[in-house]
Order: sequence, then C-alpha cells, then structure tokens
Amino acid sequence: MTSPREASESVEAGNAEALRTMPFGDTKDFADADRGFIAALVPPEIRNADGEVVWDCASFSFLDDDCPPTVHPSLWRQSKLTAKQGLYEVTDGIYQVRGLDLSNMTLVEGDSGVIVVDPLISVETAAAGLALYREHRGDRPVVGVIYSHSHIDHFGGVKGVTTQADVDAGRCVIVAPAGFTEHAVEENVYAGTAMARRAAYMYGAALPRGPRGAVGAGLGQTTSTGLPSLITPTESIDHTGQAVTIDGVAIEFQMTPGTEAPSEMNFYFPARRALCVAENATHTLHNLLTLRGALVRDPHVWSKYLTEAINRYAARTDVVFASHHWPTWGTERLTEYLSIQRDLYGYLHDQTLRWINKGATGTEIAEDFPLPPALTDNWSAHGYYGSISHNVKAIYQRYMGWFDGNPADLWQHSTVESAVRHVDFMGGADEVVAKARKSFADGDFRWAAQVLNYVIFAEPDNAEAKALQADTLEQLGYGCENGTWRNFFLMGAYELRNGGIGTPTVAAAPDLMNQLTVEQVFDAVALLIDGPRAWSADIVVDWRITDTGVVHRTHLRNGLLVHFDVDTDLPPAPTTFALSAADLGSALLAGGDLAAMIATGQVTVEGNAGALTELVGYLDAPDPDFAIVTP
Repeated sequence: MTSPREASESVEAGNAEALRTMPFGDTKDFADADRGFIAALVPPEIRNADGEVVWDCASFSFLDDDCPPTVHPSLWRQSKLTAKQGLYEVTDGIYQVRGLDLSNMTLVEGDSGVIVVDPLISVETAAAGLALYREHRGDRPVVGVIYSHSHIDHFGGVKGVTTQADVDAGRCVIVAPAGFTEHAVEENVYAGTAMARRAAYMYGAALPRGPRGAVGAGLGQTTSTGLPSLITPTESIDHTGQAVTIDGVAIEFQMTPGTEAPSEMNFYFPARRALCVAENATHTLHNLLTLRGALVRDPHVWSKYLTEAINRYAARTDVVFASHHWPTWGTERLTEYLSIQRDLYGYLHDQTLRWINKGATGTEIAEDFPLPPALTDNWSAHGYYGSISHNVKAIYQRYMGWFDGNPADLWQHSTVESAVRHVDFMGGADEVVAKARKSFADGDFRWAAQVLNYVIFAEPDNAEAKALQADTLEQLGYGCENGTWRNFFLMGAYELRNGGIGTPTVAAAPDLMNQLTVEQVFDAVALLIDGPRAWSADIVVDWRITDTGVVHRTHLRNGLLVHFDVDTDLPPAPTTFALSAADLGSALLAGGDLAAMIATGQVTVEGNAGALTELVGYLDAPDPDFAIVTP
C-alpha cells in the first residue's frame, strides 16, 4: 500500500493561487484572537485518570511554520487561529478558555462565584480549563452552568466543573434552553453509532497531526477523547426576553431553536454590554447538515434569529463572543460581523430556493454558487467547517428530499450492484484503473475518485484500485479550504492504506443513557429490533416504573415494537416488570444483568419472566466499525 505523498503540481498550483489572491493582509482576526491573553496551559496536554492523553495542544505546534503545499493556505490560517490556547479576558468579569477542546468555555464572574458557559466535551478538559482560570482569578466556586445548546461539546464536561451533589443541594444551577435534554440524548443515542463512526472521519481521528495529516477542523482543532458527562438542567429557558439572575449577574435570553441546534439560545449580559451568540455566529460558514449526519438545519430561521439579535442587542453591545473562535469588539464592527453571518445563511437559503424553482437539482446548484463579493472577501464567511457545496445540497434535501425528480434516478441499483455494472460497461477493472491513473495525472481527482470507487465496490480486493484511490483522496484533501472535507478525504486515504479504525469514541456515554426518558428508552430499543426475524413474534409486556407509578406497555408485533402509557381500563399484560427508570435503561440498553436484578429484588416480575429473554433475542446490535470507503 502507498504512503502519504507530496502535493501534486495541480494542487500545489491551486494553493499557491489562493495564497496570491486571498486577502491575507487582513490580520484583524489575529489581533482579536490574541486580545486579552492571560496565560496558556502549561504543560500543554491533558490526561485522564489512567494517564492517557485526551488533549494535546503541542501536537499542533507545526502550525507555527509557513503553510506547506499540502494544505490550503486559508485553512492553514484558520487553524493557526483556532490552535491558540489559554485563558483570555473578554471584558470586565468575563473570561474564556480557548484551545483546550473543540469548543470554548466561558466563565462569568458573579458576586461570590463564577458561572460556566458551555463546559466543553470532556470532564478532563473542562476541569483543566477551570483550574487554569482559578490559577489566575482565584478559587471561586462554580455557582451556575449555562448550556447554550444541545451538542455534546457544550455540555459534556459539566462534571469537570461541578457535581451532581452541588446541583442537588442548590449550590449550582444549570440553565438550558427548552428541549435541551431530549435533543441532547436523542442525538447521541438514536443514530449515535453511525454518527460517531462518521465523526471519526469528520475530525480526522486517526490522522497524524502535521502538514500531510490533520491540521484542524475549521471550528476548532479536533474533539477531545475524555469522558463526557451530563447533569440535567434545573432551569429551562422557553421564551425570548426571559431574564435570570445568577449570583448577581443579570442575563437576558433569546431563543433560537432550529438554527445550529434544535435547542439553542443566545444570551445577553446587560451590565457588561456583552452578547453570547452560542454557535449561531462563528468565524466560518457553519453546517446546515454536518458530514457526520444530523437533522437538516433551517438557514431561513437562522438568518431571521440573527436579524433579531442585531435589532435587539447590537446597539447596546460592546463585545460579541461565541462558544467557538474569538470575540469581536466594538459596536460597529460586531454589528457588521453579525450582519455578514446573517446575510450568508439567508443568501444560501433564498438563492437555493430560487434555483430549485427553476428545476435545478441540489448537485447542479452546488456546482456553481457564487457568493456576493462582500461575503467572499470576509474571512468569517469562508467554508472552513461547513461548505457552500454541502450546505446547498442540505437545503435541497430539506425542501425536496433525496429524489431529484428524474425517474431514471428513482430506482437505481444499490452501490455495489451499480459499481459492478459500471465497471463492466467501462471495459473491466484494469481498463478503469488505467484511465483513472491518467485522470489522476491530469489533476482530475474528482473523476478519478468517482470511477475508482466503482472498482473498489465491485472488486473489494483490488489492491491497485485502492492504492490509487488513497493517493487520489489525499490530493483532494490537500486542496481543501474546508477542514472537515480535508479530514474526510485524508481519513478515506488512511483507511484504504491501513484498514478501518472503527469508532474511537463512545457513541452514548453513561450519563447520557441515564437521562433517557422511559419513552426514549423504548424508542431506542425499537430501533434495535431485527424486523424480519421478529415478524411472527407477539410479545406484550407492561413495565411499571416505580419512580412515577406509570405503567408503560410494549407490544412487539409484525416486527415493530409499539409502546405507550397504559390506560387504566386496559387489561393487564401477560408479563409485568416493576423497576426504576434507571434500571430500565440499564437492563435494556446498557447491558445490565436483569436476572441478577430480579434475584436481588431490585426488579420484580409478575407472569412470564422469559418474555424479556425472547424480546431481547430480537435485538440487533449496531456496528460501530462499519466500512465507509469499501463495501
């Protein structure tokens, strides 16, 4: 198998042209990213309790050098900015820890303690960030935590800054937007295995860090690999204008559901004239549909909420900051920054719809979608994390679905069957590889990747095709301005050369599983039913939840697990289990030993206890190691 190569002449020329034509003389972002610097984390790595490194700032120190030909210079510039790490002062009483995870952690000082906003992904990185803050600002107790939205990089480290005991005792409040817990656990459980596997590609999990490997993901460098956690909110924000005071700090909230996350909010600190825009305005074009997978986001409401934020807060704000990247200071500058971000999402939405109504497909629209010069010339509108190409296709998907309207595309063969037929039509694998090699030499990497994919899916053991495809994907990665595209291409090359890496992270951490509602537990179980094997099954079980007294019924029939709260008029099921909500999740989803629970009286059963064994026998475990670049 081939090893990583240098940039081809065509990629090197393209990157050189970008360096020549893009506005690299504009260095305001570097001044903003350095402003308020207090101290860096020393030593620049974070370890877990077993001594394993979960975050290593120094691994990106190569970014101090000049941009090499194997990286797009705009992405190199963005990565230099996002790799900056340490404690920074945003404004009086507001500090940020940056560069210790994919996201930022913000700390707002109150009368006696500190409020933590978005405590990163991992317990270990959040604890290190808090320790860095306390080293320079004093040992203030954490009196409040705010989750700006329902993505794990904004709540996963919460147990690194506070404890369940402190929350239960009222010493620390947890504030989040309405719907937070539901969306947080669903995203990490329902399709969590598939998303986690693809996230390994999106963030370049196995790539060596360096000019021919991982240089950053555009939104941040990468994701930490420590332990995620969750403490459920004690206070929910459900309307714009809602005000909360924590430890003497007045905060006004703006609800922004359906933007970057299904449950999200901005918030304003009037005494500090500071606005936090969560992840609704960052120094990149964001994702409307992430490459790891997610629900398609709504750029129309995203744009409208940014307009509302401008109209409601900008004139009385001196600094705007987010949960990624660096702040922007000055009322005039921040108003323009928010306006550029607003225009970006609104323009993508409206112009995509304009072309949809002319009959264009998502692929066609994405192929030629110029932005207005004011957006093209603004660094914050560049696609380092999201991209014009996949965002336009996401908008098409949101409105029109997977089908492009052409009946020839309505009932195509599966990927493997289509590949076999393509290769046969093209004259066989040897002929296709030979032609692909010429396309590679000509710099037509997009076409080479497409036709080589046919050969690999038709002949999975074709070593020559896989070697050339690895080289091809590598060149595509070297030319990407977008960090996640680069990682996807280079991860594809890596797995073709070295074999699959599987999923290096846990799709559903224990704290998230423990927060599933009874309804969500059975939703998750239903997704595991092997339908064809269960076609003839007919199993009815009642589950009496001892915490609440609610009885929830499951009925497996026709391969579908139907479930609902039991009306008192219904006759009892043949089998009833009585157990707590936590034990329910443990028994059905977390590999708990139900027999032992029954033996100790932790779970009681009336009727046929074997009904559960039969039900569990129809569950089909997900595969966190499924193939991506091979069949």
